[in-house]
Amino acid sequence: MLTLYRVKLSTNVERVALAMAHKGLRAESLYVPFEERAEIRRVSGQDLVPVLVDDGKVVIDSMEIVRYLEEHFPNTPHLYPAEPARKADCLVFIDWFNRVWKRPPNEITAELEKPEAERDLKRVERLGKAMQDYLDLFEQMLDGRDYLLGEFSAADVAAFPFLKYATIRDPNDPHLFHDVLVRFQKPGRDHPRLVDWIKRVDARPRV
Repeated sequence: MLTLYRVKLSTNVERVALAMAHKGLRAESLYVPFEERAEIRRVSGQDLVPVLVDDGKVVIDSMEIVRYLEEHFPNTPHLYPAEPARKADCLVFIDWFNRVWKRPPNEITAELEKPEAERDLKRVERLGKAMQDYLDLFEQMLDGRDYLLGEFSAADVAAFPFLKYATIRDPNDPHLFHDVLVRFQKPGRDHPRLVDWIKRVDARPRV
């Protein structure tokens, strides 16, 4: 039995929830309070979710968990293309998303968490423009495709929980990071494919 430690409304947990449902896998979900990570620390030696436990094997980091599921459950529907070149494209996209795309919203959030007098609002504006401009890139990626790389894949799993805030927001969501994702992603008439992709992926199941 797989065990998934999770926090409500976590973007990184949603990555794994989408991946597991696509592969038809089940897990015992153990929710921990957002502000209390002692159990996560006890199990994994660090504070971040998600954490997957598979027969005593502990796996951390959302996209590492997705790769682990792909490698250890190869007979279920795949999340990475079989062709080496296309698989490499998928891995490069995920690395870009984690290292490049996620930097602006993380840095905006850190800036806005400072006392008001210490915030660099010009920097926030500059980083926010980068987030908005990225919407054009995703729109282009979806030209002639239902999903980012053609078929549903780990690329969609990696990006959707963050890009969905362009059109989806829980009014009871208290997290500043999610508010940043809403404020600085404003799809317009030039982003119809992105809006349709968000609807398409949002309709997919999660564990």
